[in-house]
Amino acid sequence: MWTANGETQSSFLVAFSLFFCQRYLLLKRRKGLCMCGSSECFKGMEVSMFLNTLTPKFYVALTGTSSLISGLILIFEWWYFRKYGTSFIEQVSVSHLRPLLGGVDSSSPSNSNTSNGEADSNRQSVSECKVWRNPLNLFRGAEYNRYTWVTGREPLTYYDMNLSAQDHQTFFTCDSDHLRPADAIMQKAWRERNPQARISAAHEALELEESRSSPPLLSSCSCATAYILLAEEEATTIMEAERLFKQALKAGEGCYRRSQQLQHHGTQYEAQHRRDTNVLVYIKRRLAMCSRKLGRTREAVKMMRDLMKEFPLLSMFNIHENLLESLLELQNYADVQAVLAKYDDISLPKSATICYTAALLKARAVSDKFSPEAASRRGLSTAEMNAVEAIHRAVEFNPHVPKYLLEMKSLILPPEHILKRGDSEAIAYAFFHLQHWKRVEGALNLLHCTWEGTFRMIPYPLEKGHLFYPYPICTETADRELLPTVFHEVSVYPKKELPFFILFTAGLCSFTAMLALLTHQFPELMGVFAKAFLSTLFAPLNFIMEKVESILPSSLWHQLTRI
Repeated sequence: MWTANGETQSSFLVAFSLFFCQRYLLLKRRKGLCMCGSSECFKGMEVSMFLNTLTPKFYVALTGTSSLISGLILIFEWWYFRKYGTSFIEQVSVSHLRPLLGGVDSSSPSNSNTSNGEADSNRQSVSECKVWRNPLNLFRGAEYNRYTWVTGREPLTYYDMNLSAQDHQTFFTCDSDHLRPADAIMQKAWRERNPQARISAAHEALELEESRSSPPLLSSCSCATAYILLAEEEATTIMEAERLFKQALKAGEGCYRRSQQLQHHGTQYEAQHRRDTNVLVYIKRRLAMCSRKLGRTREAVKMMRDLMKEFPLLSMFNIHENLLESLLELQNYADVQAVLAKYDDISLPKSATICYTAALLKARAVSDKFSPEAASRRGLSTAEMNAVEAIHRAVEFNPHVPKYLLEMKSLILPPEHILKRGDSEAIAYAFFHLQHWKRVEGALNLLHCTWEGTFRMIPYPLEKGHLFYPYPICTETADRELLPTVFHEVSVYPKKELPFFILFTAGLCSFTAMLALLTHQFPELMGVFAKAFLSTLFAPLNFIMEKVESILPSSLWHQLTRI
């Protein structure tokens, strides 16, 4: 059966065929009006009558305009590719034109299965590109804001700060906060976008809490969270932040003890106890980081160990990564190995800190005596092979890290959130661990000699990994949201080849520009070439029409010309 769409298309084709035949027969009739009556004198008449009216200026204008348009398209395509990592024409073709030209019924079972498969793959890519809280994130007031004051640049993106606001609302608020005025103020403070408004709200909550005496059962935790906000955003030095965190610790411990006794009295008290636990863990972890930044590393290690023993189930803060960095600063490599033995497990999620710290310990055993020339002559020893394999494992997990460790790429301040296996995680790792690699003699030299060998072991394109899951394709998009692309070039793996349309428009622009130049310099010669080219181009069409004319009777042609 003919569908409405099919009937429309067939009608259009019949009308076009009749119109083309009519035009051709009119030209043939004019050909018959020649005095000599021979067809040879009209050979190529259809093309030559049009071409003889064109001047060289027309060819110059035509090729110049074509070169200009293709050049503008090339510039736009290149800008779009640099910013979004894909071709605009290709994206529009895939997103809009392919569904129109595909002709697949959206209600068909196969299409529904395909859509289900695409939904599953999308869910998988979202899980692969989960954004994590940076366990070593800096202080906004004492570090990020100081960088802004000195350089005039914003080290944090709006997307990154918005994620932090969501984390604060999750960790530091609960459903019963609206029952207490001070907690209600802090609940609004965490949602504020303006830093000064948040700081003012924290001061207001402290003043309100000091002016009222709450019963023990209804005592709010707003003091602790208000001190946290002031320590994070208002304090301009680490010492000032530490002082505020100590005040927050005093208030947080009291709230935690009271809510611990009441947590089984109902869901409201249970939610409050969960919030108080998050507040206490956050305060102790930040106090340990203050001690680490102020040079009291052993004290920081003790605080982190105690915190991990007291709250072993709160792995979302990744306190073990803070502990690893502090132990490396103390050069206590035996304890580092013990922590790695616990957390570098196949059932636990990996990170750049875990993989590259394991590689550093393996490299430390052989790096001081490693020589690429000697290794090429005698081969790698067992210890050297283990070190190289550890480096390959780390590079496969996050291929962006070596360029920062080898100082082939400049570092920036790490964001407050990172994407595992992405450029943001590489920056966060190298920012704190570059000094530890430099301290181990020969470790960076071993990394420099071996890290690129990883890519020969990974299949390309990345359908599957070697030691880990295939490298996710969504890291570039998430990293561009997390990192300040204004002054930082996001590292991309694997390197994307230039799209076809950029190469095509570049070639078209160059070719038309060359034609415009040649036509301007040699107008007569280029006119001859243009006429010859167009004559050759229309020759097959003329041949086909002559064959059709010889087959069909002349009466039919005369009837068609009268339609």
